[in-house]
Amino acid sequence: MPKETSHRGDELKALGWTAQDVSRYVELWEYRQRWGAMNLEREDRLFLRKAENALPAILSGRAAAKKPTQDKTYYKWLSFHRDAMRSAEAEMSIAEEEQGAWPLMLETELRLLDHYAPVLGLPDTLKAKGLGPLRETLAGQAAELGTIKDYDFEAALNTLKEKEPNRWRHLRDGEGADRRYPVLSADTAVQFRSTALSEIQAFLRGTFPSLAETDKPELQDN
Repeated sequence: MPKETSHRGDELKALGWTAQDVSRYVELWEYRQRWGAMNLEREDRLFLRKAENALPAILSGRAAAKKPTQDKTYYKWLSFHRDAMRSAEAEMSIAEEEQGAWPLMLETELRLLDHYAPVLGLPDTLKAKGLGPLRETLAGQAAELGTIKDYDFEAALNTLKEKEPNRWRHLRDGEGADRRYPVLSADTAVQFRSTALSEIQAFLRGTFPSLAETDKPELQDN
């Protein structure tokens, strides 16, 4: 049976475990990874065993690939950041037809993941780190096309981490100093979305190992 490479606290929470028990499980799991199970007290080893017995088996190969794309961690991570931005836009003084460039990029990527359904295992997610610089380039282009608002790119995830343990990373590298948030008019948003679709699609098809031999046609903008 495959061994997990990160803790599964989110799954325990979904199973109804309390925040306190989930936090204890995460701390013990990380301690065991670093120092080994022999250094844990018997009570803690039993607790870890109980937690891991409650979790569903980790699937591999074809079985893992059958997991719905929308249920995979990378997809959920992108969706979280997109939803946080959309919620923040409701508090910004922007016109109804205007849209933020960042959620447009993430929505485009999510559409592409829905279309191609990559495995999104470790090989894919390692390559996905290259999307960071691409998003920054696209954001720079958007800044020249629209107006700039202020948005704390780290606040939503920091708040989530205070409520429940997770290993999600921030969308952007750095220390959150860049809070520029380009906002586009309706016409400019259409143009930008088309550019984002072309660039992100080329990246996914060209770098994700699980899409190396895909026979799916390219997704067209609509």
